[in-house]
Amino acid sequence: MNSRWPLRLTVAFSAGIAIVALFVALFHTRVDAPTVTLGLLLLVGVLLRSKVGPVRASLDYVVHISLFLLSGPAAAVVVSVLLPLTQDRRLPLMRRVFNGAQAVLCAAAAGAVFVWAGDVRGAAVLESPWRALVAATAAIITWLTVNAALMCLVLWLDHGTTSPLVFLRKVAAPTALPMMGYGLLGVLLAVVWIGGLGVGAIFLVVVPLLVARWALSLYEAEKNAQAATMRAFIQVIETKDLYTRGHSERVSEGVGMLGKHLKLNEDRQQALEHAGLLHDVGKVGVPTRIIQKPGRLDDSEMDAIRLHPARGVELIGNIPFLEEVKSAVLHHHEKFDGSGYPAGLSGENIPYFARIIGIVDAFDCLTSTRSYRPARGIENTLEILLKDRYSHFDPHLVDAFVDVIRTHGWKAAADQPAPDGSIQASIDHDDLSLGSSGGASGSAAGPADA
Repeated sequence: MNSRWPLRLTVAFSAGIAIVALFVALFHTRVDAPTVTLGLLLLVGVLLRSKVGPVRASLDYVVHISLFLLSGPAAAVVVSVLLPLTQDRRLPLMRRVFNGAQAVLCAAAAGAVFVWAGDVRGAAVLESPWRALVAATAAIITWLTVNAALMCLVLWLDHGTTSPLVFLRKVAAPTALPMMGYGLLGVLLAVVWIGGLGVGAIFLVVVPLLVARWALSLYEAEKNAQAATMRAFIQVIETKDLYTRGHSERVSEGVGMLGKHLKLNEDRQQALEHAGLLHDVGKVGVPTRIIQKPGRLDDSEMDAIRLHPARGVELIGNIPFLEEVKSAVLHHHEKFDGSGYPAGLSGENIPYFARIIGIVDAFDCLTSTRSYRPARGIENTLEILLKDRYSHFDPHLVDAFVDVIRTHGWKAAADQPAPDGSIQASIDHDDLSLGSSGGASGSAAGPADA
């Protein structure tokens, strides 16, 4: 027997309990207008289901809560069986069985608590609105709790990449209050239905919900399209120089690792990774001959390079979801001692994200091959960052980044061209994070005669 038998046994046991609950509910359900109408509405909701944010928002939750108040918990349990029947058949069988059992068990547990908390339904909802609200709220809390408990149990038994604690911290906890509010729309639907509007309640409550969800889906799609456009910009830039290909992707990955270590919330983590990806987007306006020029740049060429942060801000300036990214893109070449550009900011006056990107940008530059030198080793580069604390980098962030790399490792650039032996230079004009006047300085530059 393989190591997955506890998971399979748990799924089978859950399915067995769900089947029993479903048969019990069938003997206590009467077919009425709300059950039929809302059952059909649930099917429509499954077909229109879309992902908005970290949770999958659909009408099933609203339908079940409203059925508690309109037709009773048994009807909600019976209707819940429609959910597994509409699953994507490409999903593994065990997952489909678990999803179906989960839907029935959540409805059954919430229904039992609803009965215990008052079992207010039909006309009694308008006669005792507060009792109805308390019972419905208790059912909503139970639904969310059972759903989270079942998910944690399966994740624990599956030993996958997502642990129960990660699920609770990143999914269940942040979405608990929004999902409670979403469930209370079911209460509103039931009240409007019982109040005399009947089926018309669907148009008053559900249609605006669908429209709002559709708008959010469009916004999500727009964000994805804008991110894809920026990624295409980055790819165009990095085709100018084979030595920097993949640099922005690696910086985005590196700042993401550091952000997780620093325990940034989800929104700021996403913004930081966007900033890492886009920090050099302004180089799209720098002539290719300058980017590819071997050796030291003259003053006019250096001025063109120094303009790329400002040009980057101009490019992303009209994209609303990147508002937090602008200051990081503009100031990622500032230095902790104030000798950087474009504003000569120092210390904590440098935006937080810009300080993070400056460290990872320099790290990836040094661990990548350049036309004048081979890539440096990971540990050697970390020592350089540690030596240049206070002068170039925020010391606390450097210490954190060094811990991250030494703990999790780093996938350095691969398949780069070998250095060009004809180039006689001890600095790299692309390594602006590590110096002034066109190249590395301090510990990164190495010996003066290198």
